[in-house]
Amino acid sequence: MPWYHPVALLSTWFGSGLIPFVSGTWGSLAALPFAAAIAWFISPLALIPASLLVFFIGIWSSKRYAEALGKDDPSPVVIDEVAGQFLTLSIVPLDPVLYLVGFLLFRLADIVKPFPANWADQKLEGGLGIMLDDLIAGAYTAVALWMIDKWVI
Repeated sequence: MPWYHPVALLSTWFGSGLIPFVSGTWGSLAALPFAAAIAWFISPLALIPASLLVFFIGIWSSKRYAEALGKDDPSPVVIDEVAGQFLTLSIVPLDPVLYLVGFLLFRLADIVKPFPANWADQKLEGGLGIMLDDLIAGAYTAVALWMIDKWVI
């Protein structure tokens, strides 16, 4: 599937997942300007429906992209990171420090995969298996980031 195919563009979040080495980090980073724009022009809470929209689009697109590549969870697929990163930032104000901390915490949660994210990653297949672990990691990280915002920063 060529990089410019709509399924590839969505799954790789406009090509950010095609950057070699740590593609998930690049995908999470590429989500930040979109998240900031949504938070600025609408509201940080608008990132919740945005996350769900990306999640459901990602179930469809990541499944098709993975099938085209013949892999279960290809590393260029980063739309899952986008959904998780949006959810991470959804309950805190638009603030560069919080966005940096949220980015770092989300990457940590995505790599470590605390339960039930690890279960979703190991047991579910197809687009849902690709997407759900990152949404769970985003939910954990959103709560942690909210606590940091309220009690630390």
